[in-house]
Amino acid sequence: MRISGGAARGIPLLVPRGQLVRPATDGMRQAVFSSLGARVAGAFFWDLFAGSGAYGLEALSRGAAGGIFVERSPKAVACLRRNLDGVGRSLGSPPAGVEVVTADALTWAPAAAADLVFVDPPYEIIPQAAPALFAWLTPALAAKPDALVVFEMPGEVLLSPPGWICVKRLGRGSRQPTAALFRRG
Repeated sequence: MRISGGAARGIPLLVPRGQLVRPATDGMRQAVFSSLGARVAGAFFWDLFAGSGAYGLEALSRGAAGGIFVERSPKAVACLRRNLDGVGRSLGSPPAGVEVVTADALTWAPAAAADLVFVDPPYEIIPQAAPALFAWLTPALAAKPDALVVFEMPGEVLLSPPGWICVKRLGRGSRQPTAALFRRG
């Protein structure tokens, strides 16, 4: 697994051993960031259920101004920090405006709104977690009416959160990873 584009392109990413995380594939991240295009440069992001940090690190490589990685597993956080160091070396300095928070993404309370939110939860918790997460995101992103939420999920899962519109779905097929881009509607 590697950073797929931007200034840190090709930098390998470490993943904790075992089934602790299911990182976003290189192909899925390429599709997401191709769809986001110019929205990434200068953006502030949240990477919820960050795991190895692949989505947020990809955003930093492609010019994001900063962001917050939220992950509750100390083992995954240790991997994420090593990945952040590697991307920082490739960029020539540690990324400014970046924070790693060890917390549950469902109970974390942000201090500032984000332009982009990457959500890549364990697939088995999506049916229970998604409604609560979108209900929480609505007021948390109130200061950023144009914020986009990128939600990775299996292809057979359909989400229709109240007050949100799916503007694009990337990936195809049941039991295959897909990413849905949501904006408030």
